[in-house]
Amino acid sequence: MIAAQDLQTEFQFPQEADSQLSSDTDFEDPDGKNAKTGKGMQAGKKGRRVFGDKAKGAGGGRGPAPGWVNGHHQNGMESMTLFEVVKMGKSATQSVVDDWIEAYKHDRDSALLDLINFFIQCSGCKGAVSAEMFRHMQNSEIIRKMTEEFDEDSGDYPLTLSGPQWKKFRISFCDFISVLVRQCQYSIIYDEYMMDTIISLLTGLSDSQVRAFRHTSTLAAMKLMTALVNVALNLSINMDNTQRQYESERNKVVAKRANDRLELLLQKRKELQENQDEIENMMNAIFKGVFVHRYRDAIAEIRAICIEEIGVWMKLYSDAFLNDSYLKYVGWTMHDKQGEVRLKCLTALQGLYYSRELGTRLELFTSRFKDRIVSMTLDKEYDVAVQAIKLLTLVLQSSDEVLTAEDCESVYHLVYSAHRPIAVSAGEFLFKKLFSHQVPEEEGLPRRGRQSLNGSLIKTTVFFFLESELHEHGAYLVDSLWECGSELLKDWETMISLLLDEPMPGEEALTDRQETALVELMLCAIRQACECHPPVGRGTGKRVLTAKEKKTQLDDRTRITEMFAVALPLLLAKYCVDIDKVTNLLQIPKYFDLDIYTTGRLEKHLDALLRQIWEVVDKHTDIEVLEACSTTYHYLCNEEFTIFNRVDIARSQLLDELVDKFSRLLEDFLLEGEEPDADDAYHILSTLKKISAFHNAHDLSKWDLFTSNYRLLNTGLQNGDMPEQIVIHAMQCTHYVILWHLAKVSDSSSLKGDMVTLRKQMRAFCLMCQRYLNSINTAVKEQAFTILCDLLLIFSHQIMSSGREQLEPLVYTPDSLLQAELLNFILDQVFIDQDDDNNSTDGQHDDEASKIEALHKRRNLLAAYCKLIIYNVVEMNTGADIFKQYMRYYNDYGDIIKETMSKTRQIDKVQCAKTLILSLQTLFNEMLSELGFTIDRSSSAFCGIKELARRFSLTFGLDQLKTREAIAMLHKNGIEFAFKEPSPQGEGSPPLNLAFLDILSEFSSKLIRQDKRTVHMYLERFMTFQMALQREDCWLPLISYRNSLQVGGDDDTMSVISGISSRGSTVRSKKSKPTAASKRKLPEAEENSCSSSDAVWMNREQNMQTPVMMHSPHLTSTVLRDPKKMRPEDGYTATYTMPTEQHPHQPVPSQQQPHHHHQAAIDYNTQVTWMLTQRQQAEARQQQERVSMQYAKMRNHMQQAIRRGSGLMEDDEEPIVEDVMMSSEDRLEDINEGMDFDTMDIDLPASKNRRERTELKPDYFDPSSIMDDSVLNVSMF
Repeated sequence: MIAAQDLQTEFQFPQEADSQLSSDTDFEDPDGKNAKTGKGMQAGKKGRRVFGDKAKGAGGGRGPAPGWVNGHHQNGMESMTLFEVVKMGKSATQSVVDDWIEAYKHDRDSALLDLINFFIQCSGCKGAVSAEMFRHMQNSEIIRKMTEEFDEDSGDYPLTLSGPQWKKFRISFCDFISVLVRQCQYSIIYDEYMMDTIISLLTGLSDSQVRAFRHTSTLAAMKLMTALVNVALNLSINMDNTQRQYESERNKVVAKRANDRLELLLQKRKELQENQDEIENMMNAIFKGVFVHRYRDAIAEIRAICIEEIGVWMKLYSDAFLNDSYLKYVGWTMHDKQGEVRLKCLTALQGLYYSRELGTRLELFTSRFKDRIVSMTLDKEYDVAVQAIKLLTLVLQSSDEVLTAEDCESVYHLVYSAHRPIAVSAGEFLFKKLFSHQVPEEEGLPRRGRQSLNGSLIKTTVFFFLESELHEHGAYLVDSLWECGSELLKDWETMISLLLDEPMPGEEALTDRQETALVELMLCAIRQACECHPPVGRGTGKRVLTAKEKKTQLDDRTRITEMFAVALPLLLAKYCVDIDKVTNLLQIPKYFDLDIYTTGRLEKHLDALLRQIWEVVDKHTDIEVLEACSTTYHYLCNEEFTIFNRVDIARSQLLDELVDKFSRLLEDFLLEGEEPDADDAYHILSTLKKISAFHNAHDLSKWDLFTSNYRLLNTGLQNGDMPEQIVIHAMQCTHYVILWHLAKVSDSSSLKGDMVTLRKQMRAFCLMCQRYLNSINTAVKEQAFTILCDLLLIFSHQIMSSGREQLEPLVYTPDSLLQAELLNFILDQVFIDQDDDNNSTDGQHDDEASKIEALHKRRNLLAAYCKLIIYNVVEMNTGADIFKQYMRYYNDYGDIIKETMSKTRQIDKVQCAKTLILSLQTLFNEMLSELGFTIDRSSSAFCGIKELARRFSLTFGLDQLKTREAIAMLHKNGIEFAFKEPSPQGEGSPPLNLAFLDILSEFSSKLIRQDKRTVHMYLERFMTFQMALQREDCWLPLISYRNSLQVGGDDDTMSVISGISSRGSTVRSKKSKPTAASKRKLPEAEENSCSSSDAVWMNREQNMQTPVMMHSPHLTSTVLRDPKKMRPEDGYTATYTMPTEQHPHQPVPSQQQPHHHHQAAIDYNTQVTWMLTQRQQAEARQQQERVSMQYAKMRNHMQQAIRRGSGLMEDDEEPIVEDVMMSSEDRLEDINEGMDFDTMDIDLPASKNRRERTELKPDYFDPSSIMDDSVLNVSMF
């Protein structure tokens, strides 16, 4: 038998099984292939051969099988390997397996060799096992040889490749193994050769360090195990049948008993028992050799394969596998860190819990792992959470007592999840928990209505909705229950009966709160039936409905109209004074099919509905109710339907009454000499609310509402005692008047006088709102600001777009005063601390909901102003005061400010950069005014500005060429600002704003190389020679900024002692600005690379008197000197030796003297002259070398030269890029040196072999414990 470790737990197959899957003839072999006796027991004692143990003469000398020549399948003129045949997938798997079996019968060594190479090739290995290797090499040696020949250029192999061909290959691969075992189940698998070889090979490959071998062999071994489980199941069934036949024959009387048949049945049972023993050994070998180690593999796909297959085994052959010894693997793996593996665990368990018979045998497992399954309903992987809920639903079906109330409540709240599959699964769980166990409908119980079964179920739904305390999510609850309980939710007749009918004697009536919830759920169910898509926030969007769904939608809409056209007026009459109920009820008509009013002769019910809406308008002043009435009238007043005239007349009568009442009240209100009383203010406010609500959806232009509202607003400004709500709604109503007037003027048929009138009204109203910006009332100021922002945006230059040039006279541009007032409002009302917002929270500082509402309001105000910046209504530089708040108010408004910066950069990059630098300068000036002239660069204020600059720098992205001009302009403005103010301490001290250069250095990384030179030269215009020599701490911003502009290379000359000097004792040399006489000649490519803006920079302000800083030459005589050997007392020129021929006025010593002898004799000006001469000569030599190098590059790399034809890259940039690439490659080589990539996927320590692993003592309930042979017999329960 197979050589495997002896485990304490072996597969024990039950001797009796009540299964009728097959008769006693199912296992009989018509060809007589299973005519072998006693082979199984003997084989079990002597052990199986390992992979390298072959009978040398076995099968040799036999002729090749039909269809196979030299291990290749003959298909017409082609010769293909077994792998290629399965890969093509064109041939039937059955015929391929039959051909291989025939070949095995003629020459089993050759056929097995082909099968071995099939598994090797399926792993993606290019090598092949030869016949010589097969005969003489051991299993481990062959695998090692194949590992050496594995193609490591790519990590892909057939099982991981994408595409339809490779997906079919995986299916064909699994089918091939299943069919192979099924076709060989009568004789070949018992020959102690084929299965021994295959199992030994797969076991060895599954322990390989190569992922491809491990993955492929594990899949093959698991599918092989599944096929053997099917064989074992058939054997068990046949043994049961044989045993029953034997018992039946033996119980006969002696005269009728057939002894020959008894002997045959005994012989057959013995053979079946032997075969079952062999199958048991094979499965034990696979389970212990492959599964026990690979279910904990490092690769999630391999672990998922193991768990998926063990679920199949437990479902197929539950008598053998459905016990604690195997269930514990699934339970432990539910803690896997990969969602794919956890998902396989749940799907495997679903197959078990689906059967009630199997569910009763899972009680111990359920009690042990129930908590884990419940917690997985909140899994971060949505698919896992969905399957966990479905599994709990199956557990609920199998037993009501398993899940506690707490377990169920953890699933209940998921019906409000934004992820629809989770919500639908939770809805199914809720429906089966609450509704499936109700008493069945009795004969005397009505089918519909208050006393029906649905009546109690609808009440239960309402109770659940209220207990969940998430009243605003009724649409989510209905959507979650729709797929499983749509029939219940569509029982609107019962809902109406529950609302209108009086309760029966002894029946408990619904409370007001319950009726409100029922009305909301009824409205949500109507919306779901008519719109047929999930509510907002759940789902990706509307999907295309099928023909059946469209028919259902139309039928539901017709039924809703017929039912609620009659019931809605009654419901409105009953709940007329209830705000929440009326608001929801008034939304139902928009789902009506209005034609039914005419075709169904329901006009009288329409009149009743209109009368009820009139009553609602008359009794209510709540904005939500009034807007719902306005929206209902808007939907009913549709000219396409015949009911339009009837509804339009009712609407006109209602509006006439409201406008007349408002005019009368206004006259009385304004003519009174004394202050108006509260009653007058209330009446005019309620009427104004109703007019504003209707003006939002209806054109009231025929009533002159602008004059009356303007008078009201003007009186409020003059007297200053107008109630704030009257002012707010008067502004809103006037705003609607102007918008409706604009819509009329936009029509080409409008008169010119209308445009003139609109222009006057609009400008007058804008001035009125501007005056109200200075009101002492916060709510009034917010309303004025919001309306001003809307009007400025609507009447900006955008109004002429899309061919509306005739509206040009209406364009209104705010003046600087209005822009300043809008900005001051934002700074005063938006950028405030949460605790300072006294007015917006209505005194409820501790109420979190009020704080959130106040923050939402402030965000809307800021967004309104930012839209003015984005659409160029106000100057972009006004955004500087907004951008400077980016860091301080990042949590509240960071997303709005960042989006504004992004949009402004798209409009004008340069102006946006100027705005950003202006915001930094503003913060810097504020810091100076607070801290004084002495700046502490470690202070929190300065660090905050520097961090803000870093954030601004990140917003420019990685494409430096796109932002080149903007970044350059930013540096220019920053440099000018840094040197703008002289030092208050007098000459010799740094400029007042010099520390700003430290902030500006955050943007240096965004400069391209040639622009760094340009910026550096522009900086030197503002510097004096003495500034460059300063090394005090107060000059560090200048030093650090200059260093950030150094780009490296020959052109970027650094001081020869910059790396040698210590803490200010030496002087760093700076890059000089070439004079006109000594300026080096650039090649054409470099001259073209200078942008026009660079030329402007260098040539503007010719009268600027800025001394040129002198630079030290790049001397090779000191570069190689050890810095540690230089003495600190040596001066700046102590390292230079002056050649005699260059300085004839200096005495020539007879021999070279120490440096300090020359220092005394050479004056400073002579040194500077010599340094400049040396620098010019060195630059000339370097430039000649560059020209030669550039010429060679242009010849050898023509494509690169063409690509750089824009002139944005310097001629010396390419070598730097090449050097960087080379150094990166070198670093990669250093990292990878000595790294064996074959060992990257090691799943177990290499030093521990199988025997050493058995010595590890795992924690049996720890999901991460190592499972080996020593714990298979340990029950975890």
